[in-house]
Amino acid sequence: HSCGVASGVKRSTAESRLNVALDHLVVAAPNLALGVAWCEAMLGITPGPGGKHALMGTHNRLFAIGTETFPQTFFEIIAIDPEATPPARARWFGLDAIDLGAGPRLLHWVARCDAIEARCAALAAAGFDTGRAIAASRDTPQGRLEWRISVRDDGALLAGGALPTLIDWGATTPPSVSMPASGVTLRGLTLRGLAPVAARALDLQGIDLATDAGPAITATLDTPRGRVTLRSH
Repeated sequence: HSCGVASGVKRSTAESRLNVALDHLVVAAPNLALGVAWCEAMLGITPGPGGKHALMGTHNRLFAIGTETFPQTFFEIIAIDPEATPPARARWFGLDAIDLGAGPRLLHWVARCDAIEARCAALAAAGFDTGRAIAASRDTPQGRLEWRISVRDDGALLAGGALPTLIDWGATTPPSVSMPASGVTLRGLTLRGLAPVAARALDLQGIDLATDAGPAITATLDTPRGRVTLRSH
């Protein structure tokens, strides 16, 4: 009996920390071909394969950018899939509402966590409605990838995209684990406009929080073209 109490106490202590980590950066493109061309011109590499998200009517290309500071982190270029049936709901990342007339741009970041419902509840208690955790998936040559992800019913991003979407891979191995090195690595990530109470609820590690005026998200990458800084707008 005492063992059960001890393990219960231990578990609740562990759960009091959110164990949130950067999972991936999101660049939105008017279409995937333009996203690939942008990546080649800006970062000097061709992005790896991705897949289709039937639930959201989107598709993507991916590549690894992980480092010791940001382990198992990847880069996603996402676009609305013209061949997909439009979803009966708002797409994630506010894709229905943004103007990509100027071309692909850094839009958002996604934070990896466990116990996603508890994370969403903690943020909601702090005054930030990240939406419900919904099940999503895509097929890959290695099999189906499945995860749970927080998406607001209106698809909107909060704090200009600085407040992350949460993702819980559950028992699934995150795709970044099997991605080859891309030649691009993430050196730093700076967020602006993220309320301190939200940052505390997330318990962010390795991410800089700035209080000056500027873009909501700034990502610094080492690439074959040298150091590149991407900014959301």
